[in-house]
Amino acid sequence: MDLHTMTQSLVTLAEDNMAFFSSQGPGETARRLSGVFAGIREQALGLEPALGRLLSVAHLFDLDAETPANGYRSLVHTARCCLAHLLHKSRYVASNRRSIFFRTSHNLAELEAYLAALTQLRALAYYAQHLLATNQPGGLFFEGDEGLTADFLREYVTLHKGCFYGRCLGFQFTPAIRPFLQTISIGLVSFGEHYKRKETGLGVTASSLFTSGRFAIDPELRGAEFERIIQNLDVHFWKAFWNITEIEVLSSLANMTSTTVRVSRLLSLPPEAFEMPLTADPKRTVTISPPLAHTGPGPVLVRLISYDLREGQDSEELNSLVKSEGPRSLELRPRPQQAPRSQSLVVHIHGGGFVAQTSKSHEPYLKSWAQELGTPILSIDYSLAPEAPFPRALEECFYAYCWAVKHCALLGSTGERICLAGDSAGGNLCFTMSLRAAAFGVRVPDGIMAAYPATMLQSTASPSRLLSLMDPLLPLSVLTKCVSAYAGGEIEDHSDPNQKALGMMGLVQRDTALLFRDLRLGASSWLHSFLDLSGHKSHTNSVPMAEPMRRSVSEAALAQPEGPLGTDSFKSLTLHDLSLKGNSDTSGSPELSLSAETLGPSMPSNVNFLPGPDARKDAKAPGELRAKDRGQGVLANFPEGFHPRRASQGPTRMPIYSSPIVKNPFMSPLLAPDSMLQSLPPVHIVACALDPMLDDSVMFARRLRGLGKPVTLCVVEDLPHGFLSLAALCRETRQAAALCVERIRLILTQPAAPAAPAAPTEPRV
Repeated sequence: MDLHTMTQSLVTLAEDNMAFFSSQGPGETARRLSGVFAGIREQALGLEPALGRLLSVAHLFDLDAETPANGYRSLVHTARCCLAHLLHKSRYVASNRRSIFFRTSHNLAELEAYLAALTQLRALAYYAQHLLATNQPGGLFFEGDEGLTADFLREYVTLHKGCFYGRCLGFQFTPAIRPFLQTISIGLVSFGEHYKRKETGLGVTASSLFTSGRFAIDPELRGAEFERIIQNLDVHFWKAFWNITEIEVLSSLANMTSTTVRVSRLLSLPPEAFEMPLTADPKRTVTISPPLAHTGPGPVLVRLISYDLREGQDSEELNSLVKSEGPRSLELRPRPQQAPRSQSLVVHIHGGGFVAQTSKSHEPYLKSWAQELGTPILSIDYSLAPEAPFPRALEECFYAYCWAVKHCALLGSTGERICLAGDSAGGNLCFTMSLRAAAFGVRVPDGIMAAYPATMLQSTASPSRLLSLMDPLLPLSVLTKCVSAYAGGEIEDHSDPNQKALGMMGLVQRDTALLFRDLRLGASSWLHSFLDLSGHKSHTNSVPMAEPMRRSVSEAALAQPEGPLGTDSFKSLTLHDLSLKGNSDTSGSPELSLSAETLGPSMPSNVNFLPGPDARKDAKAPGELRAKDRGQGVLANFPEGFHPRRASQGPTRMPIYSSPIVKNPFMSPLLAPDSMLQSLPPVHIVACALDPMLDDSVMFARRLRGLGKPVTLCVVEDLPHGFLSLAALCRETRQAAALCVERIRLILTQPAAPAAPAAPTEPRV
C-alpha cells in the first residue's frame, strides 16, 4: 500500500471511530478515545507531505540503484510502520467497538502510545527536512558549523523518548525480535534500579525488587524509567550492563548451545618488539613495538578459535602463551591426528561501543564461523575505554594483527589469505588498523568484512542518527557517552550534582579515570611507533624500549597553529570547498597522511563527501530546498500548531564535544584523506536499514566507490544494530549472519587482485 492510500485509509477510519465515540456520552473513556482518533487524524495528515518530500529525493543519497538505503529512506520506512500499526488497530476498533469483549482500556493505552510515537516521528521528519536543506546534495552528515551542530543536538535530545520504550518498543523491527527487546528493557530498568542503589551504598532492598517487578507489567512506567536511564546514567553503567553476558553462568549457557569446537584458547601475547618485513621490499623490516599509550607496555589478549585441531595449535610455543580462564579455559583435547594448516586466517575485532564486551561475548557466533569457514579465527581482546581511551585499542589491535601475520603457523594457518572482520566499534578498528598497517608499510589484510561499522565518531547529525531517538539498543545519548569515553573526554564532565552521591564505587571509578587521564597527558610515548616515517627504514639493530617522551595525538592536534592550516580557517567553508582545497594542496604530497601534523583538525581538508558531476546535476530538489530554507537555520520552527512532546527527565547528560581528536582519521575513518583510503583492501560492509549508524556505512562506501576501490554494501531489513550477537535468535538474524560469513568466504577464496588504479580526479558514485 502506498503512503497516500495508507494515510487516507487511516484518516477515514479515524474519523469514523471519532464520530462513534463522540456519540457515546460524556464518559471519560469515550472522550479520550475520541480525542486519540482526532490526534491520529491530525498527525497522519501532517506527516504525509513531509514523508513524501523526503521520499522524493531519497534516491539521490543511495550508494547505487541496486542499494536503495540511507537514513531518509529509513525514517520514511519507520513512519510507515507506525502508520500501518495504527491502521490495523483502527480497523480492529471499528470492527469490535460494540462487542462486550472489547478491552477498552487496553486498546486506549495502545492507541495513545502509538499516537505519541507518530507525533515524535513527525518531528523527526521535520528535522530531516532541515538537514536536507542544509547539507550538500548527496551528503548525509550535517555540514553546519560546530555551534549549529551543538544547538541541533541539544534541541533534538529534548524530545520525549519514553513512548518508544514502552508499548511501542521495537515496533519497527521484525516481530521475532520484539520479545527479546522486551526482555532486555525489563532487565535494563531492573539493573538500573539495583545499580543506582549500589552506587549510593543502599544495596538491594525488598522495595527495589518490588519496583523492578512493576516494570514487567507496566509498559508506561518501564518506558519512563528506560528514558531516565539512557539520559542520566554514565558510561560505567552501560559497561556493566553490556558485560552481563560475561558472567560465568550466562557464558556457560551460551557455550552449551553454541557450536562445539576443538580449540578455544585465550592467549596472552607478551609485550615484546619484533620485526616485520615491508611489503614493498621484503628484505627490509620495520619494528612493531608493543602498545604504549596511556598505561605503558602490556600484554595483549587474543582468543584462538578453531573447529578442527590443526598443525601448530598444540605446539609448546603456543601452549606457553595460554592464559587460564578457570574451569573452562581449555577446550583443547588431545587428538591422535591433526588437520593440516588452513590456507586462510580470520582476524576478528569485537564490538561493544569501545567500552564493553570481549571475545567471550562474541564467542558463540565465532564458533559457528569457524565451522562454516573451516579456518582458524583469532579474536582480539583490546583494552576498553574510559580506562584505556584512544589510541590504546588501535595499538593493541595492530600489534595483535602483526603478531598473527608473523606467527600464523602457530595458529594453524599458512596465512595465504587473511581477512579482517569486525562489528560496530570493531568495524571501525578494522578500517583504522588497516590504515595503520599501510602507514607502517606491512602487509595489509586481503579484505575487510565490517558489520554495521561506526566510521564517523564526530558529534554530528544525519537522518539515520535521528533513529537513535527510538532505538532501544543504541540511543544517541549512550552513543555519545561511549564515543566521549573512547576520545578520553568522558571523565571531564562533572556537571551532574549527583556525582556527589556516587558512593565508594563511584569515587573509585572517578579517581581511576583521573589517574589514567594524568598518565595519558604525561606518560604516552606511542606517537613515534604510531606514524614515524623512520619506521620504514631498514633496522639492523633492535630499537631500545626506552624512548624520549612525546606528545599524544590529542596534544599534537590541540597544538595545531591557527591560520591557513588550523581549524578556524575552515569553519566558514563547506565540505565541497574543503575537498577542492584539499585535492589541490596535497596532490603533490603522497606521504602527507603519514605525518604527525596531519592528525590534527586540518584532516577534513581532503574530505569529499559529494557525488560525481552527474549526480550533482540531478540534485535539484535539495538545492531548491536549501536556497529557500537555509536562512532559517537547522532549528527552523515547526509548522504552526504542531508541538512535539518534550522529555520530562530534566537536563540530559549527553556530552556535546568538539575535541579535535574525533576528527582524527584513525578515529573517524570517514574523514581520512583520499591518499589514506587508497591503501585499504577490498571492503564488504553489511549494514542495517534501521541502524542509527546506517549513514556511516553508506557514506564510507560512497567514498571508496568514488576512489575506484572495490567495495560492496548490503543492507539487511528490519533488524537492529548488533544482530550478530543475536544470530541464534530467529530466522532473520541467522540469514543476516550467514551473509557476513559469505562476505568473509569471498575474501578468503578470491584470488589476489591487481594493484589498485590511481585515484580519479573527480569522485564517482
